[in-house]
Amino acid sequence: MDTALQHLIDHIKTAAAQRTPLRIRGGGSKDFYGETPQGELLDTTPYQGIVSYEPSELVVTVRAGTPLAELEATLAEKGQCLAFEPPRFGTLPGTCGGMVAAGLSGPARASVGGVRDYVLGVQLVNGRGEHLTFGGQVMKNVAGYDVSRLMVGAMGTLGLLTEISLKVLPVAPAEATLVFELDQASALAQLHRWGAQPLPLNASCWVRDDTAPSTPELLFVRLRGAVAAVESACTKMLADVPGRRMDNAQAGSDWTACRDLNLPFFAAPANAPEPLALWRLSLPQTALVLDLPWPQLVEWHGGQRWLRAPESAMEQLRQAAAAAGGSASVFIAAGSARTKNCFAPLTPALEQIHRRLKAEFDPAGILNPGRMYPHL
Repeated sequence: MDTALQHLIDHIKTAAAQRTPLRIRGGGSKDFYGETPQGELLDTTPYQGIVSYEPSELVVTVRAGTPLAELEATLAEKGQCLAFEPPRFGTLPGTCGGMVAAGLSGPARASVGGVRDYVLGVQLVNGRGEHLTFGGQVMKNVAGYDVSRLMVGAMGTLGLLTEISLKVLPVAPAEATLVFELDQASALAQLHRWGAQPLPLNASCWVRDDTAPSTPELLFVRLRGAVAAVESACTKMLADVPGRRMDNAQAGSDWTACRDLNLPFFAAPANAPEPLALWRLSLPQTALVLDLPWPQLVEWHGGQRWLRAPESAMEQLRQAAAAAGGSASVFIAAGSARTKNCFAPLTPALEQIHRRLKAEFDPAGILNPGRMYPHL
């Protein structure tokens, strides 16, 4: 067994015997996300490397501590990619394990699926120090509970990921970004109309551009697919609604900034009367415009909405999101103090499921305790 892997297993076994909480960490690029990390540091970065890559089979297996940038560079050499566009935050290097544990996806999420849809199998160390394997390297490999995908978004609370097998896809032959001046209600309605048609929609972003003198309300739509399909869609959509086609280099930079929350919209205002948190609202795509007093950025064809608001507005935002059939969470806390209960509260039934899973995978409660919910 690899020395780095054996060290991780031994560390967890010792911690379980002593009931010492462990703080699982890769590159640290998502330390801000979720509740405050607690416990003794367990660093996954020594266990890294691409285990196997079969471009013809569209499958790669990678160790959890592998830098995400390294994996994507390897895929790019073969004209392939992670279609769900995992985001980066800040200057710290994210890892493949952190990508899966956080379960966050970029602008293309609504069209191509999220991280969970591309995880084929995982190896992990549970809270007993047992090294377990779930799934494999093909889609039809699950009998019983789909534990591999259960680890996506679990924030390391159920196990330490060691290896991950992922489905990858070829880079699309063609791409185009169109921009339209539309208010939010009109933009959502138009996206729904286009979504019902055979168009290669890949991503969308609606935002009010407060950096421009007239603060136009803009809808950006990215198309990806075969050259003929993209060109035909551009012609049709620009005939439906007056707009323009962006330069691909500029559009690519803007979509990367959107993915990584680096657009001007995401910057915390310096003159706010009180610190503002960055809120993430997850809603059905068909949800109407929310009547809220804070500017919004809308992604995923209406399914993800961002806004800057004080943490004192928690009840108002969660009620508004729940009324629309979704939820609201604090993505980045206001100021240096970490918010408690940053994720939407669980229903009693879901809390029971969380507790039973935690008890099964981590009976001593040592793995990232409280990272998702303070009481779990």
